[in-house]
Amino acid sequence: MSFKTTFLAASTAVFLALPAFAAGIEVQDPYARSASEMATTGAAFMVIANGTDVADRLIGVASDAAEKVELHTHREDSNGVMRMIHVEEGFELPAGGEIVMERGGHHVMFMGLTAPMAQGDMIDLTLTFEKAGEVAVQVPVDLERQPQAGAHGGMNHGGMKKD
Repeated sequence: MSFKTTFLAASTAVFLALPAFAAGIEVQDPYARSASEMATTGAAFMVIANGTDVADRLIGVASDAAEKVELHTHREDSNGVMRMIHVEEGFELPAGGEIVMERGGHHVMFMGLTAPMAQGDMIDLTLTFEKAGEVAVQVPVDLERQPQAGAHGGMNHGGMKKD
């Protein structure tokens, strides 16, 4: 491998490891996954931090990775079953606070994937905020990452019993 190729690869890796910033909004540790290479759906997870003293709201998301991309969360229904729902109003981002997007909670949902999600692929994602505007993020596909302790850890679209 030539020096130029090695330098370019190293520079790209460092660039992609940096969080995305815009108008005081920082996207940290983004990753995406699907249940399998044959899956038609997938999800993206991240922490979105607001470094300003003004509250904002994540109101939209877009990507060419799927036919439809939405903000979702899980809510318990009257029978105690956790259900995934589309959150049309988006997510509040408090001043100096954060939105934690994790399995079993808030997340970006990809429906009708345009290509299989493969380990190491990058997905271009645009987050739209009420005040900060658009934040472009490159999200790596990580099919091997395990859920954080306390997360429900699944993408069960029909329902999930809450512990």
